[in-house]
Amino acid sequence: MSDSSKVQSAYGAEQIQVLEGLEPVRKRPGMYIGTTGPRGLHHLVYEVVDNSVDEALAGHCTDIHVSLNDDGSCTVTDNGRGIPTDIHPRTGKSALETVLTVLHAGGKFGSGGYKVSGGLHGVGVSVVNALSEWVEVTVYRQNQVHRQRFERGNPIGTLLSEPEPGDRTGTTICFKPDIEIFSTGIVFDYQTLSSRLRELAYLNGGVRIVFQDGRASARNAEGEIHEEVYLYQGGIREYVAYMNQDKDPLHPEIIYVNAFKDGVQVEAALQWCVDAYSDSILGFANNIRTVDGGTHIEGLKTVLTRTLNTFAKKRGKRKEADGNLAGENIREGLTAVLSVKVPEPEFEGQTKTKLGNTEVRGIVDTLVGESLSQYLEFNPAVIDMILEKAILAFNAAEAARRARELVRRKSVLESSTLPGKLADCSSRDPSESEIYIVEGDSAGGSAKQGRDRRFQAILPLRGKILNIEKTDDARIYKNTEIQALITALGLGIKGEEFKEKNLRYHRIVIMTDADVDGAHIRTLLLTFFYRYQKSLVEGGYIYIACPPLYKVERGKNHNYCYNEADLKKVLSGFGEKANYTIQRFKGLGEMMPKQLWETTMDPTTRTMKRVEIEDALEADRIFTILMGDKVAPRREFIEAHSAELDFAQLDI
Repeated sequence: MSDSSKVQSAYGAEQIQVLEGLEPVRKRPGMYIGTTGPRGLHHLVYEVVDNSVDEALAGHCTDIHVSLNDDGSCTVTDNGRGIPTDIHPRTGKSALETVLTVLHAGGKFGSGGYKVSGGLHGVGVSVVNALSEWVEVTVYRQNQVHRQRFERGNPIGTLLSEPEPGDRTGTTICFKPDIEIFSTGIVFDYQTLSSRLRELAYLNGGVRIVFQDGRASARNAEGEIHEEVYLYQGGIREYVAYMNQDKDPLHPEIIYVNAFKDGVQVEAALQWCVDAYSDSILGFANNIRTVDGGTHIEGLKTVLTRTLNTFAKKRGKRKEADGNLAGENIREGLTAVLSVKVPEPEFEGQTKTKLGNTEVRGIVDTLVGESLSQYLEFNPAVIDMILEKAILAFNAAEAARRARELVRRKSVLESSTLPGKLADCSSRDPSESEIYIVEGDSAGGSAKQGRDRRFQAILPLRGKILNIEKTDDARIYKNTEIQALITALGLGIKGEEFKEKNLRYHRIVIMTDADVDGAHIRTLLLTFFYRYQKSLVEGGYIYIACPPLYKVERGKNHNYCYNEADLKKVLSGFGEKANYTIQRFKGLGEMMPKQLWETTMDPTTRTMKRVEIEDALEADRIFTILMGDKVAPRREFIEAHSAELDFAQLDI
């Protein structure tokens, strides 16, 4: 019998692995929370908080408290009805233990517990239990307090109950993520959580969310706990106002829609701005951010295009022969939040990033269309301003189209469509290829000589590229450096759907000098990628190179230091007035090709930062502040964050 036959014959029933209870979650956590990195860690908090928000949606909860504790745990408390504690007829255990230990057990299946819920799959709190070192649950319900502890998904003892005077109701869940699961660490990031909690408060007007950071590192000099309270009676109208606080609104009043049809609630807030060349539409279904859109967003875009084109003809702004304004023309400068509450939502996958209910498209179309038409009929000045902006956008788009066609026709006549300054790599496999975008010929020369030509390409840019935050499309396509970027990367046209197959490199690395000019160029490039093709950032294709700041030489030995802490560590190891020299690299061009390779470009030794968008809203707002036309918000931002800067290290 051959070896392969032996292997096959040993494959029987005993090789079939049966995972019971919460074992599948601990075995394959990524299937349930996406990743065991920081994003998955914070997802545990969202799962618990979403249960409390579902109580609020059902009309039983007004207050939610979230606390980060010194021992690395997180506590979520609400004043809802409290998880049921009576014996479950199918499991023979308490309903609380069933919810904590059985996958797909919860009050969100069928129509008994919740009419509308964000926690669709019923795996939320049980997954948190499975992936935590320990969980402690306290339930206040029917004049009693009930407590139970779990460790790595397993109940420790039975449910303990005792009388509780008063009529308090609600649930407290305290959990500590398991370091065995989250190998990158179990430290919660305050800003990441605060953004989501603030978002939930906007989406559920009137619900009070208190967020405390009780960790020692977050306390002030008096030992007081840092606390923020999120309460927005205006709901998503206040959300839009927050998003537009650093922009110039075209019309002061935010257009608001709140209507019901066939059990579906549609809530929308819209405001156009003068100083914006793109739209910013946030979609939510049952409080879940639908980053990949869905039928509700399709319905909104359809009704906006149809309604405003109808008014354009009615108001005499467009003639029949002119044709219709395109959707992107109408949406230019629009900030919108669309929130739908659906009794039976159909999300694509556990990550719930796209709504699939076909009936929602028509419901949004109908309800928004009726309310928007009524509003615009009574506010002719508003519709005229919106239409004038849309027509300007249409004219600019036509000019940009002519510029693009000119570029395309010109490239057909040329022997090569790639920019001459590009030093391409020999590989034609985008998945292994990377391009370094560097400033100037000097840095470009060192990078070209130091690189691995097989998979590393170099594109030097001259000077500072256009700030496309305040540039129309026509100027973008006429700019030489922007054209070089678009062509070298294979980006295509702004606004077109992103196609990975056209991307020539899957790692796009920004490599600039470690000075003020370098930081400015890096910001301009990030602005370009975020506004021109956001999918590049969302897909994790953009990286920032980390060249060293110093080279410390002592005898025949040398060390590269990437920040001040590195430098202090190296110098402290030498002992007092030892002989050494420090070289400060102010520009990449000062580094020899071999130095640049071994410190910054060699995949085995380099450090690179991948650019990610944890909070698209905040990223959008920061780009507007830093790169927009208004000076005052930029000054306020710099003043507010000045304490974080070490001015002694600024290379001015």
